[in-house]
Amino acid sequence: MGNKHKPRSTEEGGSYPTEGTRKPGDDSEGGKQASLDRRQDYAVFISHSWDYDQEYARLVRLLEEANRFDFRDYSVPQEEQFDTETDEELERVLREKQIKPSSVVVVLAGLYSTHSDWIGKEVRIAEEEGKPILGVEPWGNDRTSNYVEQHADEMVSWNTDSIVDGIRDLAP
Repeated sequence: MGNKHKPRSTEEGGSYPTEGTRKPGDDSEGGKQASLDRRQDYAVFISHSWDYDQEYARLVRLLEEANRFDFRDYSVPQEEQFDTETDEELERVLREKQIKPSSVVVVLAGLYSTHSDWIGKEVRIAEEEGKPILGVEPWGNDRTSNYVEQHADEMVSWNTDSIVDGIRDLAP
């Protein structure tokens, strides 16, 4: 068995969904209006540090509760890990199975993002693959990563409408 690697801020592992995890459709309003308001099923990769996993979980819950917004999450929660032998193998899996199938890469822009090797690699891969980057200002913080601000196509505040609108604006 190989070394465990995290595709985030540390070097331990993670797993990836083969086709992303899907939020069930919000059909609570039913009828014709809901189908008119429904947009595409967005493929999202959320770059985050596992050391700050609670921010990732809070963002996923926010997106799951958003009205008329469906998405597939190509991110890797810490509890789901995969085995890779090298950082190069991990980077290949990250590129092919997580970032390439995503329409938008969302980066949580806490100050830790500036110092995270893996978040930096994920941003670089997103740029190389031509994926738009949405920076999300940290919840409850006044300070944002300059690195994320410099690389994001758009920065938004931490609220449901801003984040969902940002994803919709940047998705092809």
